[in-house]
Amino acid sequence: MMMKPLGSATHVMEETIEQVIRDAPLFKGGEGMEYGPVSGGISNENWRVREISGPGDWFVKVPGNGTEMFVDRAAAFEASQKAAAAGLGPRVHDDLAARGVEINDFIPDRRASTHSDFADPVKCGAAIAAYRKMHALPALRLTKTVFDMIDEHARQAADLDAPRFRDEAWIMLNEKMAREALLASGLDLVPCFNDPMPGNFMVGEDGSIMLIDYEYASMNDRCYDLGIWFGEMFFTPEQELALIEEYFGEARPEIVSRVIVHKALADVKWALWSMVQLRVSRLDFDFYKYGMWKLMRFRQISGHPDWPLHLRRL
Repeated sequence: MMMKPLGSATHVMEETIEQVIRDAPLFKGGEGMEYGPVSGGISNENWRVREISGPGDWFVKVPGNGTEMFVDRAAAFEASQKAAAAGLGPRVHDDLAARGVEINDFIPDRRASTHSDFADPVKCGAAIAAYRKMHALPALRLTKTVFDMIDEHARQAADLDAPRFRDEAWIMLNEKMAREALLASGLDLVPCFNDPMPGNFMVGEDGSIMLIDYEYASMNDRCYDLGIWFGEMFFTPEQELALIEEYFGEARPEIVSRVIVHKALADVKWALWSMVQLRVSRLDFDFYKYGMWKLMRFRQISGHPDWPLHLRRL
C-alpha cells in the first residue's frame, strides 16, 4: 500500500481525507501521520491512517458521494459499536461520527477474504458462527427489510432518472409476489449484516472471522442475511443445504425456500442500488454492469420452474 505524508494531496479525495485527519482529535492535528487508500469498497472512500513513528493504525471510511441517500450513519455507528462489544468487529472511535466518518482500529493480523476462501468448509463454518453472533446482538434501532430497501432505491432511481431495466414490469411483478408471500408468512427480524462483500469478512490465522462495515446493518429477516451471502459467494445448492443445516440444525424445505427467495430479492435491491450509484457516485466502478449482473441471477431464480413452489411453501 502506497502511504503519503499529510500535506501531499494531489486530488479531491486525498484533500478530503487530509481534512479528516486534521479534524479528528484521535489524530492530534495530523502531525506525524501518513495515509493511503484501501481498495475493495464500492460505496465509500476508504483509507488507512498510520502514525509514522508510533503504534497508531486506523481504518477510516469517508462517506461516498450520495450515500446519505441510503445509509443511516448513526444507525451504522450503533451497529459497529454493538458488534465491537461482542468481539465481532473492530473497535470503533466516535471522533467524527457526527459527520458520518467512521474510524476503526486497523486489524493487521487479519486479511480480507476472497471468494475462494469460502470453498473451504471450515471457513464457511466460521462465517456461520459470525452470523450467529451477529443475529444475537442486542436489537438495532433501525428496522429496514429488503422491501424497505427496494422501495427506497426504486424511488431514488426514478427521481434521478436512472436507467430502467428492459423487463422492469416482469421483475417487479415477481418481486411483488415474493413480497406478498413473505409478509404473509411473517418476517423473523434480527440484527442483520446485509452486506457480505468478500472484503467485509476478515480472516484470522486461526481461521476465525470478524465482520467489518456495518453501514447497511439493520433489523431484517435472518434468511435475507444468509440468502444474500449465498448469492455473493456463488454457492452450489449442495453447499447451501449444508450451510442451512449448519445454521438452523436442519434444512427444512420451507427454510430452504425462504433463503432462496431472499437471495433473489437481494439481487433486485442491489440492481436498483447500482442504478442510483451510477448517477451519484464519484468512484471509478462500472455500476451499470454490476446491476445487470445481479439481475441475471434474479431472472435465473425467478424463472426456474421451482419458483412458484418456493413462494407457496414459505
